[in-house]
Amino acid sequence: MRLVVPSKGRLKEVTLELLEQAGIKPAYLDSRALIVPSNKPDLDLVFARPEDIPWIVESGAAEMGITGHDYVVESGRDVAELLDLGYGRSKLVLAVPASLNIKDPKELPPGFRIATKFVNITQEYIKNKGVDAKIIKISGSAEIMPGIGAADGIVDITSTGTTLKLHGLVPIDTLLESTARLIARRDVAESRRVEEVKLMIECVLRAKKKKLLMMNVPDSVLKEVLKMLPAMSGPTISKVESDEPMWEVMVAVDEDVLPEVILNVKKAGARDILVLNVERLIP
Repeated sequence: MRLVVPSKGRLKEVTLELLEQAGIKPAYLDSRALIVPSNKPDLDLVFARPEDIPWIVESGAAEMGITGHDYVVESGRDVAELLDLGYGRSKLVLAVPASLNIKDPKELPPGFRIATKFVNITQEYIKNKGVDAKIIKISGSAEIMPGIGAADGIVDITSTGTTLKLHGLVPIDTLLESTARLIARRDVAESRRVEEVKLMIECVLRAKKKKLLMMNVPDSVLKEVLKMLPAMSGPTISKVESDEPMWEVMVAVDEDVLPEVILNVKKAGARDILVLNVERLIP
């Protein structure tokens, strides 16, 4: 089985890090190697440009891939999006020079030239908006095109908006929002091998949002402490051998509410509180 991953760009390093956390590691890394065996039997990693990955998966050259949702939509390829991986968060925006003082796409003058790598998405957008615009297909940096007079505006990916500002551009509309996705060829999307890889990655994603909270709780306040603990299926409780009747309580807690939970259980009488990272979480 082959899993295609980005060979460059904003998604490459974080994708390799996620796979490593899921227990999938390339046997070696060499910028010249495009197909590399992994530490998993019969699983090879293929390195390709993010924009090419949907086509590679749909064509049958690979069963799975990781790329941006924006590239999936732009490609128009019929692949299954199995997981939203949550990173590579960005927006595809229509941006124009701030000097034009245009606030809405409806204000664009006829024949407005838009430079973009996302031709298909942009064509559909201007059609739906009823905008009279000309699309200029590019393969390099879009931000410089208005500045050198090659285009009047751009459609491009932005994360923070800093690059747009540096080039005197302001976004006036969002075409879509994107994150990295795990995709698969539709005919194998529910196969055992694909489900195994999906589960390995999904366990890591779940764990990122949780912390393991452990504490010792005197028997006299156990009921009060348990009331304050969120849990997927209830906390794990075991008896502690001590002079005072005591219980060890262990529970997975959402990181967002962890400070509040710790404060509440401590006030209720819990002691020896320990917080641990969760490597993987299987519901």
